[in-house]
Amino acid sequence: MTYSNSHPALLPTGLADVLPPAAAAQAAASARAMAVFQREGYEHAEPPMLEFEDSFLAGAGDSLTRETFRMMDPQSQRMLALRSDMTPQMARLASTRLASAPRPLRLCYAGSVLRVSGGGSARDRQLRQAGAELFGSRAAEADAEIVLLAVAALDAIGIDDISVDLNVPRMAGDLTADLGLSPATKAALMTALDRKDTAEMRRLAPAAADMLIALTNIGGPAEDALKAAEAIALPEAAAERLKRLAEITALIRADAPNLALTIDFVEHRGFDYHTGVAFSLFAAGHDRELGHGGRYRAPALDRDNGEPAVGFSLFMDAVEAAAPKPEPPVRVYTPTGMSAEDRQKVQALGYVTVRALGPDADSAAAAAALNCAAYWRGDDVIFLKDE
Repeated sequence: MTYSNSHPALLPTGLADVLPPAAAAQAAASARAMAVFQREGYEHAEPPMLEFEDSFLAGAGDSLTRETFRMMDPQSQRMLALRSDMTPQMARLASTRLASAPRPLRLCYAGSVLRVSGGGSARDRQLRQAGAELFGSRAAEADAEIVLLAVAALDAIGIDDISVDLNVPRMAGDLTADLGLSPATKAALMTALDRKDTAEMRRLAPAAADMLIALTNIGGPAEDALKAAEAIALPEAAAERLKRLAEITALIRADAPNLALTIDFVEHRGFDYHTGVAFSLFAAGHDRELGHGGRYRAPALDRDNGEPAVGFSLFMDAVEAAAPKPEPPVRVYTPTGMSAEDRQKVQALGYVTVRALGPDADSAAAAAALNCAAYWRGDDVIFLKDE
């Protein structure tokens, strides 16, 4: 069907309605993730969709400038930002409303974000996130806790064969810090690293190319990658990052000995504001990234260099695509005059009840018309397939 520009069902590019039963499945997946976060001591916070632009785009939000819708607030005459990610909002809460809360501060969230770019997929611009952030600790145990929490949430949603790819986004910067590269050359080098383009690495940073290429080539299973990296004569800053990565890896492995754990030492894509070890989440048989996270500096009113923080976001659209499809609930048509007690008995069996809004001559036909698999007759549930 071709819609005119004024058709009421028409939506902006990149936005889509979520219809039943998909909406219920999405809500259930988010609820399972949030239950895992909360049982591990992460408290639910609910920030607004709109914030003042200058506060939202500070710190971790700076990398989101091009992805954020902005508008003028007619009341305050200040620019507002429509959230394009929820991590900056958690960081704002931690540094302001919760600045005096005990540390480490653990927060979790779930909600929708909207981004400027679209691509063509119906939901590219409207995304659902669920995640957790830990503020106020530099300990490697905090990094490991966050990784394990993300894996536990995916497991609770029903996703099997989860893998975690650990990254060190600042490693390349350590290796090229003294080369005097221009900002444009640095950006081109990061692109070359993400593409594993060794020829371009040699062209852009010949003095560091051997180490960069060596780190690129040894990426893979965590323990093998770490052992290979220890044989490379890294400068002090990079060696310290490697030591930290090894510590976090050992902590993760202690709790999850069978978790598929890999390392990519030079991956940078998607980790613009991360300052330490970062990670991406995947599941066997699915190409899309299920989430990512890592260590960063959250703005803090009482310190110039911010507050140590680590966290992650799950991309719930990708998560739901990787999760097993839930069985739809059995709908039971309940005729006029059915008692509340009987209706509660039916619901206690795990069925969904759909009420008649008036007398009907044929309950079976009415049930079929309303996509019910059964109806109530006398004192029993009668399934249409058994009629």
